[in-house]
Amino acid sequence: MTTRDAASRRVAGGSTDRVQADAAAPPRPSVVESWPQGVSREPSMRISDVLAELQPDFPALSPSKLRFLEEQGLVEPRRTAGGYRQYSRADVERVRYVLRQQRDRYLPLRVIGEQLAALDRGEGSEQVVPRLATSDGEPLRAAGRHTVESLAREAGVDPALVTGLVEAGVVTPGAGGHLDPWAMEIVIAAAALAEHGVEPRHLRGFRSAADRQVDVVDQIVAPLRGQRQVAAQAHAAAVAAEVGELCSRLHTALVRAGVARLSP
Repeated sequence: MTTRDAASRRVAGGSTDRVQADAAAPPRPSVVESWPQGVSREPSMRISDVLAELQPDFPALSPSKLRFLEEQGLVEPRRTAGGYRQYSRADVERVRYVLRQQRDRYLPLRVIGEQLAALDRGEGSEQVVPRLATSDGEPLRAAGRHTVESLAREAGVDPALVTGLVEAGVVTPGAGGHLDPWAMEIVIAAAALAEHGVEPRHLRGFRSAADRQVDVVDQIVAPLRGQRQVAAQAHAAAVAAEVGELCSRLHTALVRAGVARLSP
């Protein structure tokens, strides 16, 4: 056997051994795309774009809240060379999921983080909620920039009702005369109550009760809000939102229990 033949046999044998080893090796696990699957991860949105899309459903959302969710590892926007955050459509849906779980189920961020981790592993399923849009397909503008006239027009109510709510202190205009982000929801509820003869002046007690609950929240978060660190400020906003929702839940339960006692 020539030297060349021996070398060729060793090469052939080595190739065969490698093929057999590759065939015997266990298949590599496929990488599971983090939730939500199939949604663009192209970073194309600034913080202002995220706020414009989500604030109609979550008026309390702020830049500090977004930064806090990032610090908690619930969303990971990319950074530009200049250090600015850029969000993808997938990032926005993760933020929407977190805010919805806080608002509708009163879950703490720790539990929400565990749920997202499970979704990232492909465990369970969660439908992506379609983004809000107008009839022409354009996203709704952020809430909180209405005047009395524009709010009445969009809510489909008499401007006199909105004016009455402002005069009674139930709805409070902000800087520049614009109404606060929750004004739309308040006006719609007040319009429904008006059909039962409830006038804006009758709703002052509701406003007073809400203000007392806000005072309770304020006392809880005051120590955090007094700190100068950005993380502490963001934490204060998150705690305030969570405690506020719990107060709202308690109030609703008390009202429902009282109304139940009215039944014969």
